Amino acid sequence: MPTYDERLRDLEERLRHDDPGFAEAMSAGTPRPPREYRRRNAWLWLVVGLAALGMGIAVGHGLLIATGLVVTGAAAHLFDPQRGRLHGRDIPTMR
Repeated sequence: MPTYDERLRDLEERLRHDDPGFAEAMSAGTPRPPREYRRRNAWLWLVVGLAALGMGIAVGHGLLIATGLVVTGAAAHLFDPQRGRLHGRDIPTMR
């Protein structure tokens, strides 16, 4: 049975493998949110989608309106912190 220190080292190695930037920030003592809570790309796609939607409304072009709606809807899904889970279970990963 692994000891407490061995389990901590294993946890540390998995964290370093999954999110090296977060692990480095923890080692240095500088706070940084984990990858699951960084939503920079979601905000970018939301702005792009809303801009396309606004331009489509201003110009009166149906295809541009539809594109803006689709991109905005897809960006909204990026804000879900549980998007990597399927029906309450973690999606298996290759290790």
